[in-house]
Amino acid sequence: MVRSPPLPERSSAKRTVQMNLVLVVRARSNVTAENRIQRPRRGELGCDHGGGQGEEDEGRGERRSRSCRRELVLSIEKLQEIQDELEKVNEVASDKVLEVEQKYNEIRRPVYLRRNEIIKSIPDFWLTAFLSHPALSELITEEDQKIFKFLASLDVEDSKDVKSGYSIIFNFSPNPYFEDTKLIKTYSFTEEGTTNISGTAIKWKEGMDLANGDAHEKKGSKRPFAEESFFSWFSETQQKNLSDGVDEVAEIIKEDLWPNPLKYFNNEADEDFDGEEDDDEEGSGDEDGDQDDDEDDNDDEDN
Repeated sequence: MVRSPPLPERSSAKRTVQMNLVLVVRARSNVTAENRIQRPRRGELGCDHGGGQGEEDEGRGERRSRSCRRELVLSIEKLQEIQDELEKVNEVASDKVLEVEQKYNEIRRPVYLRRNEIIKSIPDFWLTAFLSHPALSELITEEDQKIFKFLASLDVEDSKDVKSGYSIIFNFSPNPYFEDTKLIKTYSFTEEGTTNISGTAIKWKEGMDLANGDAHEKKGSKRPFAEESFFSWFSETQQKNLSDGVDEVAEIIKEDLWPNPLKYFNNEADEDFDGEEDDDEEGSGDEDGDQDDDEDDNDDEDN
């Protein structure tokens, strides 16, 4: 299985509004009998009549207890009605926000296409961006880097209604590794809250199947791949393993790399991270200095 890298801790891995909306829609469900507040039982919530000493007192206590329970049941039912009303308002709000997101997805689409055209003129753009990403770079082997040199463009396409899913598309120039010009991974969200994952079955050329560890001919000898290839992410067995969990590789590409790959191509993310480390070191240095000063003061007092 492809190693799942940790999500970047800094702000570069922020979730987009659209993803939050998808999660809201998937989490929506009608209130069922199981999660409704149950009717209180006798003696609960302060409705116990307390058990009088005589039969008359006990009778009055029992009547008070029944009256109290009826009032509680009525209040809880009214509260449930309010919650149901709020749920309906939230559903309408989610639908309206999704409509806005869908509209702006259509507006962004031609801008992304223009960006892709410019990127094609920059040698090794996507290879550099992947290698500069703190999490994705851990998944790219030396052999993978050779294939990434043929990556012409990368695209992320949301479903038309936004909430149903998305596809990540790798477009390749003709290369000596596989026949495909497109490698696609698709995530489809169901109303039941599950995710269906499908991917391209790569048509590797003879002796070039990195995903299954085929040996690579080099200078007359065969050298097996010691590391797992990034391209095993597309394999059929990988789909089965990921169907029950979150695909962090897809999340990072969609929510972090794709929105602004130039940040990683320019190594701006590393510069930000280095700046944070420098600040931490300076803070640590100040603490050490304060400790030394305190020790000197203690020595003076002893003398």
